[in-house]
Amino acid sequence: MAIPVESRLPGFEHINTYFDTVHNIATAKLLPGEYYVTARPEAVVTVLGSCVAACIRDRVFGIGGMNHFMLPIHEGDRKNWQHGPVDNITRFGNYAMEHLINTILSHGGMRKNLEVKLFGGARIVKGLSDIGDCNVQFVLNYLQEENIPVVSHDLNGNYPRKVYYFPKTGRVMMKKLESIRTDTVIEREKNYFRKIETEPVSGEVDLF
Repeated sequence: MAIPVESRLPGFEHINTYFDTVHNIATAKLLPGEYYVTARPEAVVTVLGSCVAACIRDRVFGIGGMNHFMLPIHEGDRKNWQHGPVDNITRFGNYAMEHLINTILSHGGMRKNLEVKLFGGARIVKGLSDIGDCNVQFVLNYLQEENIPVVSHDLNGNYPRKVYYFPKTGRVMMKKLESIRTDTVIEREKNYFRKIETEPVSGEVDLF
């Protein structure tokens, strides 16, 4: 059973949802470029390659959510990913972070109560500049400047991740997707409108 549109916060009617029978909870599934905020006992799930997801909540009132942001991929700019200008990249990450935080605050959250857990930023394509690390450095710098604490994280590396976030409690479950095809993750990150499909996974579940 999906999350009824009428029970969602305004602006999230388009987000794909389903009922997760494993965790017995209504769940919102994020694609690259999306974010979701809830004050209800729901979960948010996404799959990350070089993208980063920030899981943010008000730890007192239990309202929170997740974003999934990526750096713009332009064929002509690949040589500049690591050493060149990143103004357009920073704007995209800034947009994702500000919208998530502002939505939480506008629905009763308080900045002094915010806590963040970060995931993603993998380098999944050998031979290319490390766009995942650019994502990581951006979000760490952003949160430091905003004085919002990062209470846990799993960043960088060379493996995709599947992340479940439960904003009401702050719990996160993460799996390293060692057997997922890397080109599938890359295609997902480049295409905002492709549905994230179930992939075989391996490795232990890490709790954060």
